Amino acid sequence: MRRRARIMMTMAAALGLTVGASGCGTDSGATSGTTTLTVVATNYGDSVHKNSVGYWDRVGLAFQAAHPDIRVETKVYPADTVDAKVAELIKQGKAPDVVQTDSYAEYAAKGLLYRADELLSISVQGGFVPSLAEAGQVRRVQYGLPFTASTRLLYYNKDLFTQAGLKPPSTWQELVVDARVLKAMGVKYPIAVPLGPEEAEAETLTWLLAGGGGYTDQTGGYALTSAENVSTLEWLRSTLVADGLTGPTLPGKLGRDQALGAFMDGKAAMVNAPLSLMRQIEDSTQNVSYGTVPLPSRTGRTVPTMGTADWTIAFRQAGHREETGEFLDFLYGDKYVTQQAAEYQLLPVTTSASTAMRQDKQYRKLWNGLDALDNMDLYPLSETSWSRVAAAIRSQIGKAVAPGGDPQAVLSSIAKATRSTS
Repeated sequence: MRRRARIMMTMAAALGLTVGASGCGTDSGATSGTTTLTVVATNYGDSVHKNSVGYWDRVGLAFQAAHPDIRVETKVYPADTVDAKVAELIKQGKAPDVVQTDSYAEYAAKGLLYRADELLSISVQGGFVPSLAEAGQVRRVQYGLPFTASTRLLYYNKDLFTQAGLKPPSTWQELVVDARVLKAMGVKYPIAVPLGPEEAEAETLTWLLAGGGGYTDQTGGYALTSAENVSTLEWLRSTLVADGLTGPTLPGKLGRDQALGAFMDGKAAMVNAPLSLMRQIEDSTQNVSYGTVPLPSRTGRTVPTMGTADWTIAFRQAGHREETGEFLDFLYGDKYVTQQAAEYQLLPVTTSASTAMRQDKQYRKLWNGLDALDNMDLYPLSETSWSRVAAAIRSQIGKAVAPGGDPQAVLSSIAKATRSTS
């Protein structure tokens, strides 16, 4: 009888928490001694079938079935509204227990977050891809737990390259030769370079790394005006843009979606793009034949690859440290890390899931991205000024590569945003 009672209680808890896991429940139905964790997450879906609510429902219900004394309420918001919602909740004194978003530094600087070592088991904390774990640190203390990762690859149109008798480039010199041949064939955008305001910070970092520079130096401090960065932008301006190899729209006026659309329509032969472009192509009726390679570097040497990541953070306010740690240990099991990566064409954030996916042929299209995981350079998210710097890049960087542009002056202007406003 006792065993039957336990089974009935577990089933009732699981069924009763289904609504709570979707973010629609309240505490009124919770049994005595039940802790409610609130989770706010970002939606990665681009359709009803791939909406992130389903992912979080699966995680929440499975966790609750294994932990009947912990209730999970998850609300999923679009990427462009989730940060404002979290800020509103914090202002109201109702900080969520767990937030999955794209930044963490400002909250960590204010002492609002738990450290990773206060939450996670040793095996889980030690299982993150090292480059991602390091990127989640502020002053060598990890607050940001990597949730998703991606990188930029150079996509090329296989049909156009075959017609031109070309192979994908591995150096800037080869890239220019290929682009000139493609232009002579009448290709509208031999290589699309979107430095418009949508996400110019990603395209910019991709090129700066390929040129031996980047946003930061080896100490982690900003190095926006480095000689390597100036040289890279001068090369883009004087070679690709000046020769018309970037197409009829100047990079500063070309948006990310416009560039990706041109590639999918067969009007662009090459474009730097995230792994999610694979899903867009698969869902499209255009059926463009494509391949991917790392962006060619200046010399052909291997350089760090531009990477992006979103993060999971845990707020101290509600005081649910132990329960939050149990939930996060569960969330970072290989099963759910792999599911998230595979469904949205992203990269896994743990070494064990990465190794398994690299050995599984069903994930072959992600292998180039998986190979880049250990050599990625991410945005300087630990800098509280990064949001200002990113905004400055989006609004100004296109001027640096426009005809008559002055890369040194533009980078110097952007660097002003690194200074504290306090």
